[in-house]
Amino acid sequence: MAIEMETPLCEFLKWDSTFFGLRIARLTTHCLTPAEVESAGRWCIENRIDCLYFLAASDDGETALLAQRSGYEFVDVRLTLDCSLEIGRPDGSDVRLFRPSDAEPLRAIARVSHRDSRFYFDPRFPRERCDALYAAWIERSFSGWADTVLVADCGGEPAGYISCHLHPASGSIGLLAVAPEKQGKGLGRQLVAAALAYFRSRGMPRATVVTQGRNVGSQRLYQACGFRTRTVQLWYHRWFEREA
Repeated sequence: MAIEMETPLCEFLKWDSTFFGLRIARLTTHCLTPAEVESAGRWCIENRIDCLYFLAASDDGETALLAQRSGYEFVDVRLTLDCSLEIGRPDGSDVRLFRPSDAEPLRAIARVSHRDSRFYFDPRFPRERCDALYAAWIERSFSGWADTVLVADCGGEPAGYISCHLHPASGSIGLLAVAPEKQGKGLGRQLVAAALAYFRSRGMPRATVVTQGRNVGSQRLYQACGFRTRTVQLWYHRWFEREA
């Protein structure tokens, strides 16, 4: 008989910790009990954690109150949207595949395009590191982490990107951005249409995307492309003061 291993309450995040130069972990549960708050706090102190991420269910009032009373700071609303790919839509024919020459222009766009995220909302994360985070994120995406990165051209130069990930039963959009000076030209909608066409060509029945509650522009874009809200969750950060 196979023995089921219990999921640890807290997980150390190596990549985040290395990138920010802090010891960062996350809670693996979406609801909290007083005993779990105490256990997580003890684990973080023992493991010299600086910041603990917590993604909470939005429909559990007791968890929200407990988090706020226990030093967890609310930093973001996480929206997951999805859509069916059964109905054909425009394919974003003006969008192309990533080329190596796009690397630096895409990193530059990423540095200024994701400022609705929870990292910018939390003043303990230096702003310049938040800019660098998204430059590193899109670089990881076009270096093989994403299944493909699609690029929109405007005036012969890269003006936006969308990263696409394939899963067993769906495709997901990772990062989407259009250069600030190129916005208002419909490039975001073209990029989403191209991503959906890519997922459809790979036999995916559905597509999903995550965005921020404060990013109304992205929500409207995805809704216009056929997405509907599936889940709402709440992001919290808990910081620990460590002795030197």
